[in-house]
Amino acid sequence: MSGVALHKRLLDHLRTAVVMLDSKLHVRYLNPAAEMLLATSAVRAIGQPLPDYFFDDEEARSALQQCIRDEHPFTRREARLSVAPGNEVTVDYSVSPINEPGQPLCLLLELQALDRLLRITREEALLHAHQATRALVRGVAHEIKNPLGGIRGAAQLLERALPAPELTEYTKVIIDEADRLRSVADRMLGPRKPPEFRPVNVHECLEHVRQLLLAEHPQGVSIWRDYDISLPDVVADRDQLIQVLLNLIRNATQALLESSTPQARIVMRTRVLRQFTIGVLRHRLVLRVDIIDNGPGIDPEVQETLFYPMVSGRASGTGLGLSIAQSIISQHHGLIECESVPGETVFSLLLPMEQPELIETEES
Repeated sequence: MSGVALHKRLLDHLRTAVVMLDSKLHVRYLNPAAEMLLATSAVRAIGQPLPDYFFDDEEARSALQQCIRDEHPFTRREARLSVAPGNEVTVDYSVSPINEPGQPLCLLLELQALDRLLRITREEALLHAHQATRALVRGVAHEIKNPLGGIRGAAQLLERALPAPELTEYTKVIIDEADRLRSVADRMLGPRKPPEFRPVNVHECLEHVRQLLLAEHPQGVSIWRDYDISLPDVVADRDQLIQVLLNLIRNATQALLESSTPQARIVMRTRVLRQFTIGVLRHRLVLRVDIIDNGPGIDPEVQETLFYPMVSGRASGTGLGLSIAQSIISQHHGLIECESVPGETVFSLLLPMEQPELIETEES
């Protein structure tokens, strides 16, 4: 392996975000950690000017210019970078000039996200809380289902023994309510079969869901696309992935329609994250699907427990859809997150793209 290839391989596996700039502050290289942190891709960024959010104040601009002029490194602490709409990160970054003989001046930009450990801790706590709650709910659901069969059977026997046909109206109410409660208990138990992992085109799944929603609601809500078409297939259960996406987008649609939001729209955005940690596991590639709507937002008190069973952000919701969606994605070793403020709600689906290796490791 050549020295250049070795250096690139080392940079590609660093957790620290690294960006190489020329003397005109155009991007010449960025490693996967920088792609993840700055919410972009090397294909999009290389050759483009350094994003404007690095020049959010005069001090940062003058420091970069001085670094080029005097070839003097500098460091900036706790800089807040708005890398994308609704996505602000806090970082420490340092800029070091590289001036080798016979080579044009370059700047090495190193960024360290400060909120990464906080995010990992929060995700780990969310996963543990969801798993504990699901175990409790499954136990309750089983306890509900066991006597329901006896109640339904007794009601059927009573119906046959009644002397007057008009009295069967009451037994039918008992049977119907028992069936309804059994259906609720089944939903509380979540998906019964394990995922069937196969390569899946996430954009094909999103388009399928989009067509379903447009057929249900041809007017009132616009559904926009913001796809990274360079994404490879993700290894997942296609039917379960569609079920999760349909739940998230249908929830957003219903929230927009119920609130009569003017110019209501939903944005489906896909990105790939590199060297990304979900819970305690670090993955080389992670699919991120954002479902963004411009509705009224979700009450902050509800957001903390939104993925718990029987908790809903809407008056007409059952409180089971998001819990089931989180359970499905947990079986894929992924996570669903939510951030909401009035005017913008973002549900983010995080899914490892190298699923089979994890499954085989657990089974062996």
